Amino acid sequence: MTDAERSLDWAHGSLTVQRLGAMMAPVHFRLADGKTASPLHVAAWADMPATPELPGILRRLRGEWPCVPFGYSVPSDGWPREWADVMWSPAGDEEVHGHSSNHDWDWQDADDASLRLALDYPANSPVARVERVVTPDPSAPAVDLIFRVFVRRKCSLPIGLHPVFRLPTQPGSARLELGAFRIGRTYPETVEPGKAIFRANAAFQDITAVPARNSGAAIDASALPFIADAEELLQIEGLDGQVALANFADGYRARLSWNPNDFPSLLLWMSNRGRTAEPWNGDHLAIGIEPVCSPYGLGPATALADNPIALSGVPTALEFSPESPFETHYRISVESL
Repeated sequence: MTDAERSLDWAHGSLTVQRLGAMMAPVHFRLADGKTASPLHVAAWADMPATPELPGILRRLRGEWPCVPFGYSVPSDGWPREWADVMWSPAGDEEVHGHSSNHDWDWQDADDASLRLALDYPANSPVARVERVVTPDPSAPAVDLIFRVFVRRKCSLPIGLHPVFRLPTQPGSARLELGAFRIGRTYPETVEPGKAIFRANAAFQDITAVPARNSGAAIDASALPFIADAEELLQIEGLDGQVALANFADGYRARLSWNPNDFPSLLLWMSNRGRTAEPWNGDHLAIGIEPVCSPYGLGPATALADNPIALSGVPTALEFSPESPFETHYRISVESL
């Protein structure tokens, strides 16, 4: 155990949390049949010497962490008019997925059964402080998490949780299990040039039939990883706050549950060897399963504007007040297949 990271062991596993971004991973779950499962992703470059040159969020990218404000502004060139009209350049102090994702949190006093961290925000931010509590379930292969946000003044901000899960290498050897949802949306433009497989700015009602980019066919987006190299984002609305990822290659199912009143959408970041620049190098394989109150992670200004998702009745920013600190609870658990 070091100041940079701390670990916990319990009857059903072990976990590590680092100060940078308060990211949790690796987590090793001991299952009822004696197997060990490690569902959370750790980027291949996370401990390489060159990583100090990277933004904080990428330097030791791993596992699960909370983000406020969630997202980052991107150029509007080539976007559909209804999106381009509510997109702007990043603010001068804007950080990818917020201050919380890019800086070292501070350890807080905790009992032997939990890890607690907190981070104070810059004085010019409406956010004053964030806190995180990580507590393994003593009776199960599961981890319960609490995220709190304290603000200096009333404000509205996009917010999200950022669990990133490992994927096996064989195409189709994992399956994303979603319950019923109201609507799914493909990304309105292109995440990574030349690596799009879904039709831009399309809607769908079935995760197994997402419109393809260059044909009239449909793609089963639940069967992972994809055969083709791809970098994609899908936004799912109207879920009940539960999703699972079955990893057939490793024989386990990971479950994520959250409060859908806090996070009305689920953002799926499908990183399927699609990014070739460093540090991704064309071999990054993972899926982000991210409960959000955000429009595709497009940044605070777009989240607060009358973007198409907000106009459909789905919130893309939460209201915060200094009189009522925000607190949300969520859970990651694992079972054998």
